[in-house]
Amino acid sequence: MLEHDTTIEEAIRFSRFDMENVFSTVSPHAFELEDYRWPTAEHYYQAHKYEGLNHASKILAATSGRQAHELGNVWLKRKVSGWKERRRVWMTRALYRKMKEYNEVQDALLETGNNLIIETSLYDHYWGVGRDQRGENMLGKVWMDIRSKLQNAP
Repeated sequence: MLEHDTTIEEAIRFSRFDMENVFSTVSPHAFELEDYRWPTAEHYYQAHKYEGLNHASKILAATSGRQAHELGNVWLKRKVSGWKERRRVWMTRALYRKMKEYNEVQDALLETGNNLIIETSLYDHYWGVGRDQRGENMLGKVWMDIRSKLQNAP
């Protein structure tokens, strides 16, 4: 007999742009990293897309994570060389720092147990699952990697 797989049904779901969710990259959880106080993980991530401090300082000054995202996705700016290969590293750094500075984030992550964590974006097939549910879900994977490290810490 075939057994029903409940992995997807029991998954923890969130949106990258939901300010109320601790797993979101735009939630108001400021953290210290690389000599700056970043208002959100999205600020940190977007600021690292470009060379120099000119555009990064505009992103750092953004009034919200959503605005930082918009500033980081301008078409006229060239991203740093090798950005696509390093983007997961930048996001992992931001989310890990956020988790280390806020007990509520750490507790929420541990409460997920071993459940699958899914970023529900319909349009982002890299960070989310996309409309067809076949996206990479990289944001969910980053959170699950951080959770694994936290669970296995001495």
